[in-house]
Amino acid sequence: MVYSFQLWRHPNIHYQEAVQRLSRCELFCMLRSLFIKTDIRQETVGSAVFLTFECRPLSDHELTYLAGHSCVTLLAEKEGAFLRPLPVSPFFYVPEELPEVLKYKGKTNATFMRMMFNTALSLSSFAHTDAPVTVLDPLCGRGTGLFCGLLSGANGVGLDVDARDLKEASDYFSRFLKLNRFKHTLSEVSETIRGQAVPGRVFRFSSSKEAYARGDVRSLSFFQGDTALAPSLLKKQKAHVLLADLPYGIQHAPQSGSRIESFEAVLARALPAWKKALLPGAALALSFNDLTLRPDKLRSILTDVGFAPLDEPECSDLSHPVEQAVHRDLVFATLP
Repeated sequence: MVYSFQLWRHPNIHYQEAVQRLSRCELFCMLRSLFIKTDIRQETVGSAVFLTFECRPLSDHELTYLAGHSCVTLLAEKEGAFLRPLPVSPFFYVPEELPEVLKYKGKTNATFMRMMFNTALSLSSFAHTDAPVTVLDPLCGRGTGLFCGLLSGANGVGLDVDARDLKEASDYFSRFLKLNRFKHTLSEVSETIRGQAVPGRVFRFSSSKEAYARGDVRSLSFFQGDTALAPSLLKKQKAHVLLADLPYGIQHAPQSGSRIESFEAVLARALPAWKKALLPGAALALSFNDLTLRPDKLRSILTDVGFAPLDEPECSDLSHPVEQAVHRDLVFATLP
């Protein structure tokens, strides 16, 4: 059977070509998690762009899963030159606008973060588990990556050193839950790690009182502290997926105390800690500026730590310009 998926058109024409390459990588990995290996070709009908592939008939459950692709707007069966739209919609545990509403300077595109989450989850051993997965963002900022994970029903744990960013993220999420009438609780907590207090805010929420009463809840936690503290915060429940949008340049240089570290230094220090916070079979997605961090160097560090970077032709050319000083790239890796 031939399927053709229409891609959302990005308003920035310069980013549109990158969307097509990123979307193909995401779809390739999602199909692979369904044990489907097939050629994906790009087709254009008028100004609409489609990703088309041939495979066995897909079940309704599989189509719903694929409908969660970050850039797919229409799923259709293709018969010759004709398209038959499929009446399927993606599943969202929380309203789809959650990652989009909070605006701030330097925000990473929420669609891009959804692509990172979907791809990493599909590469992990937990893509189709019935139980909710946990996504860790050890450089979470204002939480866009975590909010993208929540769309699929994941739990989230975020860690950052910037108290103001964390407060803005948690205040926004608190308002969002109230506005959308989610049954929820918010707890102010403090973990003591290596003699250091690590403050946090923990949300537990569900879409209804009945679901909350029977224990069908999700959690989102924000902690203020150094990124290397991640394994101590996830001792009881390690993560299935890790997302991190690494700092892009000197204006966002990673720091240890008052000393500015190189990207290689912060990664050599952080990645072993991040690894300890993950379950075997987990996957990570890292985005970075390849003008300040070479992709081969990042892959080498990941390999040395014990990760297995993804090495597939469909996912090998993801670099794209964001602005004059930022040329963003992606690397995905699994933890054997």
